[in-house]
Amino acid sequence: MNKYLTELIGTFFLVLTIGCNVLGGNPLAPVAIGGVLMVMIFAGGHISGGHFNPAVTLAVTCRGKCTPQDAVAYIFSQVAGATGAAFTAKYLYAEAAVKVAAAAPGAFNTGPAFVAELVFTFALAWVVLNVATSKDTANNSFYGLAIGGTVMAGAFSVGSISGGAFNPAVAVGAALMGLIQWGNIWVHLLADFIGGLMACCAFKTLSKEDAA
Repeated sequence: MNKYLTELIGTFFLVLTIGCNVLGGNPLAPVAIGGVLMVMIFAGGHISGGHFNPAVTLAVTCRGKCTPQDAVAYIFSQVAGATGAAFTAKYLYAEAAVKVAAAAPGAFNTGPAFVAELVFTFALAWVVLNVATSKDTANNSFYGLAIGGTVMAGAFSVGSISGGAFNPAVAVGAALMGLIQWGNIWVHLLADFIGGLMACCAFKTLSKEDAA
């Protein structure tokens, strides 16, 4: 149970930070988002592995470092944390949330958005597998910084194209906050899960001695 609660808490603060910074109009939101992911991973990594992302959970499960039973519970906890965070952010930034809800849907180019989500979710899961599950980097002190830095880089790079979720739980939270459209959420879900699976396949191919 401790693992699942840790996943809920970490995902809650990740999505809360996203909501507060985006609704608040902070141009440096990716810095805050990468930073909170980093500290939550350092805080909870020793308990749950610090996934806070269903696509990462899928990649780690495919890699053999998470059981299918834990994976299901992790994903449920992550989505629950994201949902609670979305409503909390909407309460804290009520006026901004109302304006977002009333605004016309922004342009969304499905092809580029799909590629953006897939590529940077691949990068995120690839980094997680190499810095947090590899025998060659066991007990390192930089894993949280590497993972948070990947999300920050992705958000700066393609946030304006796809919304920069790279995380199905974040996509659910963002849709609840009105930051992405429900009709487009399939792009995030499909691309993110495919990106996680691709990262696992790449890890197993390139790190055969470490893939067991």
